[in-house]
Amino acid sequence: MSLIKAGQILELFYSTDNGRVNTTELALDDKGVIEDKYYNKNIQRSVLITSQESYKLAAKHGIEAKYSALGENLLIDYNPYHLKPGARLIIGTLILEISQNCTLCKSLAKVDARLPKLLKDDRGVFAKVISSGTIHKGDNVYLLNT
Repeated sequence: MSLIKAGQILELFYSTDNGRVNTTELALDDKGVIEDKYYNKNIQRSVLITSQESYKLAAKHGIEAKYSALGENLLIDYNPYHLKPGARLIIGTLILEISQNCTLCKSLAKVDARLPKLLKDDRGVFAKVISSGTIHKGDNVYLLNT
């Protein structure tokens, strides 16, 4: 078992009834992002991880989307979309396990009608929390190689 540095946390977000909040740290436990309105709703979809590559892909097609528009909790500079369910990421003391690819979301059409189809396979991955912790903007992201 070894750790491979994969990237870094660029931005952190959580959802409230009043919209998305950008923050410098997030506390997570086995039910998800503690301050998020989706906390303890669906453990398999507790954390949405998106790569900045998704935003670059949108921009390449003339779609301007601000960070958090894809609904992510973690925006990272590593593309995790190739990771299979069961793969684990470590950020500080936090361990996340990839549970599934992000599904097509019609709410992305609010940003641009082309976005749901464009990002069908490139919006992000869902993860569940295996080991609780607090993560910070700028933290390193490691892939657990088993």
